[in-house]
Amino acid sequence: MKAYSNQLFYQIALTQIVGVGSVIAKNLVAYCGSAESIFKTSRKELLKIPLIGESVANRIIDAQNNSDLFLRVEEELRFIEKEHITPLFFTDTQYPHRLKHCNDAPILLFYQGNVDLNAEKIISVVGTRSATEYGKHQTEKLIKELSSESILVVSGLAYGIDIHAHRAAINNGLSTIGVVAHGLDTLYPSVHHHTAKKMQQQGGLLTEYLSNTIPDKENFPQRNRIVAGMCDAVIVVESKRTGGALITAEIAHTYNKDVFAFSGRAEDELSAGCNMLIKRNKAALIENAADLLYAMNWEQKEQKKKTTTQIPLAINLSEEEMSIVNVLKEIPAIHVDDICSRLNLSPGKASGLLLQLEFSNIIKSLPGKRYTLN
Repeated sequence: MKAYSNQLFYQIALTQIVGVGSVIAKNLVAYCGSAESIFKTSRKELLKIPLIGESVANRIIDAQNNSDLFLRVEEELRFIEKEHITPLFFTDTQYPHRLKHCNDAPILLFYQGNVDLNAEKIISVVGTRSATEYGKHQTEKLIKELSSESILVVSGLAYGIDIHAHRAAINNGLSTIGVVAHGLDTLYPSVHHHTAKKMQQQGGLLTEYLSNTIPDKENFPQRNRIVAGMCDAVIVVESKRTGGALITAEIAHTYNKDVFAFSGRAEDELSAGCNMLIKRNKAALIENAADLLYAMNWEQKEQKKKTTTQIPLAINLSEEEMSIVNVLKEIPAIHVDDICSRLNLSPGKASGLLLQLEFSNIIKSLPGKRYTLN
């Protein structure tokens, strides 16, 4: 078997400790320094860590000597090597950075694919499993109209709108990621196997679950937070008042993501969810791709290309302001948290500098706490 690092071994082991979810796990890594260190920390030291009570500390101590847990990890490492799966710990540079900013993001993901999960533009397209011809048409039309934009399309590989979004992306030359609610040793629903195979050549599959994890009912709402968190915008095409698509939209709303919906006739049950989101100002109404591109400031304009390097010379910028401008030259539409991370700025300091640059008409804010040069 390939010699994997101790860190990956313990990263997987960390996800298998009962009672240690992603929030607590990240807290443990922050205080202990690494996943491996957690398994070498005494009970006394664990109890000094915020959010770690006696119950959690005891479970960690039990895990430190749990031979069954370690055998399970070794089994997973063999599976990862055999199936050419890429594990992504939340501190890895390849981990979806948009998702990383979400408090309850998984600490570890498993990826089987060939595209950048940090692409410049990412949308999640979701909707009912019982899609009508109207819903299928709107999905295919939207993605066809986006085919020149190099947008990564994310969905859940389910029946209905999800699978139509994936297939439309493949047919129009766009990459697409399916976020699944089980391990990568299986596929649910199995009838989508052929599409999933194509996706692995033009996108991929992503999950937080180890192999041999079946698609239990409770896994799907958990899966939806990844669909909502790793994108710039969620588009609900067609949905009832309840269901997975509405859960994804609600999660995206709590993440301060942009949410869009196609409206439908008032009496149509499968448009009721979209209409409700729009009425409650939790989603913006769109009718086509042009509406989405305009709202997200993704329209292709030659003027944009010219202005990205033309900073008014008459304005005297401080060293910190200039450093932000230089970052925006390198990465258009960057999230404020990434600016803070790159320049080692506190959120308060960054906000003040960004506001001043915006007042000076040098930069402008975009939806989802992102910024670009004006």
